[in-house]
Amino acid sequence: MLETLISSKTRIKLLYKFFINASATSYLRGLEEEFNESTNSIRLELNKFESAGFLTSQTSGNKKFFKANTQHPLFKDINRIVLKLVGIEYVVDYILQRIGNLEKVYLIGNLAKGIDSEVIDIVLVGDINTPYLVELIGKAEKKLNKKIKFISYSPAEFSLEKIEEPGLHPLLIWQK
Repeated sequence: MLETLISSKTRIKLLYKFFINASATSYLRGLEEEFNESTNSIRLELNKFESAGFLTSQTSGNKKFFKANTQHPLFKDINRIVLKLVGIEYVVDYILQRIGNLEKVYLIGNLAKGIDSEVIDIVLVGDINTPYLVELIGKAEKKLNKKIKFISYSPAEFSLEKIEEPGLHPLLIWQK
């Protein structure tokens, strides 16, 4: 859908990378490997985002690291738009309206790293009716046309260490 408004695939990838997870940082060569695109197209878009104030940069050694500028007046709006487009906002709202005692929701996996994915991986913490949750997830998957994988923990059994494994990159997206 975003492709209709923004014709640059590189720009869209950068929006996902930096505006899903505001703490994500990356440098040009790392983005080249991740996106499998030329450094020239990535550099052009990074420069545009930086000159507009959407990204900040910091040099470490010979690498220039980029990060979303969370102080930019439009950061929260862009963040919400990107989360809405990938379906995370819908999933959380849909589940929250119908599930009882939910305390926290974490995004993990590719989307938490800022990589667009057809799979939304979430961790739910609370006293959850799992059969009902499975039914809700099925309905949300049909609406979004995306696969939703979840892990649920009761508040007593949850600890952040359980989801801080390599590759998961937990990102707290909702808290009671």
